Amino acid sequence: MSGRLTIRARLTLLYGTVFLFGGLLLIAMMVFSVRSDILNQPTTAQLHDQASSQAGQPAPPEDNAAVAAEERIRRQLRDDDLEQLALNSVGVLGVLVLLSGGAGWLIAGRTLNRLRQVIDAARRAGENTLHERLDLPGPRDEIKELGDTFDAMLARLDASFEGQRRFVANASHELRTPLAVTRTAVEVTLAKPSASEAQLRAMGEDVRAATLRAERLIDSLLTLARSEQEVRGGELDDLGDLAAEAVDAVRREAARHSVTVTSDLAPAPVRGDVALLSRAVENLVENAVRHNVTGGSVRVTSWAGGLRVVNDGVVIEPELLGQLFEPFHRGSRSRLGGDGVGLGLSIVRSVARAHGGSVEAEARPGGGLVVTLLLPVAE
Repeated sequence: MSGRLTIRARLTLLYGTVFLFGGLLLIAMMVFSVRSDILNQPTTAQLHDQASSQAGQPAPPEDNAAVAAEERIRRQLRDDDLEQLALNSVGVLGVLVLLSGGAGWLIAGRTLNRLRQVIDAARRAGENTLHERLDLPGPRDEIKELGDTFDAMLARLDASFEGQRRFVANASHELRTPLAVTRTAVEVTLAKPSASEAQLRAMGEDVRAATLRAERLIDSLLTLARSEQEVRGGELDDLGDLAAEAVDAVRREAARHSVTVTSDLAPAPVRGDVALLSRAVENLVENAVRHNVTGGSVRVTSWAGGLRVVNDGVVIEPELLGQLFEPFHRGSRSRLGGDGVGLGLSIVRSVARAHGGSVEAEARPGGGLVVTLLLPVAE
């Protein structure tokens, strides 16, 4: 801060300067007013004439030299009085300016003390201190609003870091599982003195299944990372066409569990990353089939600006709907098939946000879910 004035010093100078100029203006107006009053007073000759007129006697002959001398004395006294008045006023003003500067210094210090708390908190802010809050005292002014805004930012960062830690932990666990399966299968087979061809083949099947699971997880993680970035421009496509392709892709799996899939797909033009949009629609339809009940149904509808997927299933409590979009949340008891990694709806939400849209989930009273994907309509 060397060589630069602090805000407190600048505010103090500002208070003092404003007070000084205001005082000087007040003194100038006062001196001008007093001078005008003195100038409007009658002269000595006029006073003599007025006194003679009131006494009813003719005015005596004037002694011009005496009158002039008296006028000079009066003028000199008047000028001395005005000068003394101005000097006294300036002296009092100087004292008042010093007092106002001191008062301004104290007031600015008390006001900026809360701002200093925000600065200190910003310097201390780190991954391990994001739980701290300022909770600034004082009136509801701009500094209080700044402190509350900083607290809200810390809360968002804290939630983001916590979600990131949870995500890393879950991803590590998910990746560790197929690797553990692979290692176990290889170690068990190698521990046998002479493994048969059938045992080697079984080990290969286990390793392949675990590898495919890890591959799907990594692919989903990459898709999620891509969808976290805002999409600008992109290609023109139709949600209805993407939904039709997704419905055709899940019909075989739906038939294995006696799940009926119907669709009513109207044109829904969108612009964006077609690969991401396709993945989001596929996830919605696949989840509707896998999180269903035997003999249930899935209905897919589209319109300009959105896509809705309705499926049967177990009853979901409304307060649990937000958890469905959390990474690695696999839902529950109603899962019919597949070995997903719990990133389906998380990817859908990220893709929607990247395209300027949103996704909403609503629990059906009789069981199941209604998921609505809303996207800006392409011109």
